[in-house]
Amino acid sequence: MKKILLILSIIFLPLNVYAYSDYIYRGGNTLGIELDCNGILVVGFYQINGEYNKGTPNLKIGDYIKKVNGKEVDSLDTLTKEIENYASEGSVKITYKRGNDEAEMTLPLVKENGIYKTGLYVKDSITGIGTLTYIDPETKIYGALGHEVIESNSKRLVEIKKGIIFKNSIVSIDKSSAGYAGSKNAKYFYNTVYGSIYKNTIHGIFGTYNTGINDLDLVKVGKPEDVKIGKAKIYTVLDGEEVEEYEINITHINETSDTKNITFEITDKKLLEKTGGVVQGMSGSPIMQNDQFIGVITHVIVDNPITGYGLFITKMLEEGEK
Repeated sequence: MKKILLILSIIFLPLNVYAYSDYIYRGGNTLGIELDCNGILVVGFYQINGEYNKGTPNLKIGDYIKKVNGKEVDSLDTLTKEIENYASEGSVKITYKRGNDEAEMTLPLVKENGIYKTGLYVKDSITGIGTLTYIDPETKIYGALGHEVIESNSKRLVEIKKGIIFKNSIVSIDKSSAGYAGSKNAKYFYNTVYGSIYKNTIHGIFGTYNTGINDLDLVKVGKPEDVKIGKAKIYTVLDGEEVEEYEINITHINETSDTKNITFEITDKKLLEKTGGVVQGMSGSPIMQNDQFIGVITHVIVDNPITGYGLFITKMLEEGEK
């Protein structure tokens, strides 16, 4: 009986073992990010002839339109085409998704200045900038951001069908100040694609890095127990595409949090002069301590933007392998 139990334990043990490498490529590079929504995302409503469409109260910001009159729609072009096909009937039947539930409703089409309108603001994709965190040298799985991509109107995680990461170059910085989170501003190069995106989670976006890996350092992965209060370094881009190193101080460690494991303050005078603190677009920037890759910048503390939160790198690596 003991032998049988031992065999069973050997069989089940690998279910909790992750395959990420002990050494990974450290990022810090700036990225363009484009996510294709898994459906047509409702982001707002507008008035037609001075009033809102009487059918829109059935929909909420954050819903995904999946079908029009039973036909799947996966882009603004297909949505517009299907609505135009039925415009003369004065309404269309919408299948929409809210959370895990799907429902149907009839949406009136209202004519204004000779054009039939829905009263809906919608999106089929989300575009922005962020920072590459790591690339696994064995699997070529990469992680970026360290947190989810949310839609700004609904404040909800974007359900994605697919996506890409591509080249960009930082052209300017809007500085952070107390109560205001600044941002990196970038020029996009959509034709230079670095990889795909297959997952958007609370621990970041993940996919496969498809191009050559140039000038990235292979560094040792630090475990949560390796993280210490005190000095550390971050890697990010503030101008063009050059990754630079900056000093921070880790002030608190929370091993039980799912998203905010490291609290830090920026101490680097050059970085503070340029950015005023943590800025949007810096999410995903690697954190190094004692020559180990320990974490990733995820959030700014808006009331005091020289401070921010970070995630243990092991949490990103585990998420990337799921």
